[in-house]
Amino acid sequence: MPKIKTHKGAAKRFKVTSSGKILRVKAYKGHILTKKSAERKRRLGKMQEVSSSDRKKVKRLLCR
Repeated sequence: MPKIKTHKGAAKRFKVTSSGKILRVKAYKGHILTKKSAERKRRLGKMQEVSSSDRKKVKRLLCR
């Protein structure tokens, strides 16, 4: 059985912490930032944990 390769697109988008949590960047901070408030943009800049329903799928893409 060959080794499973890491999905490179997923590897660039997710980060695994030392405790095993998977973090992701929030959406909607790419463009059209003038109408968004500073508070909203600040919140969008922070990382968020991947939801429990998606965790298994993401873990498989990252081969962990």
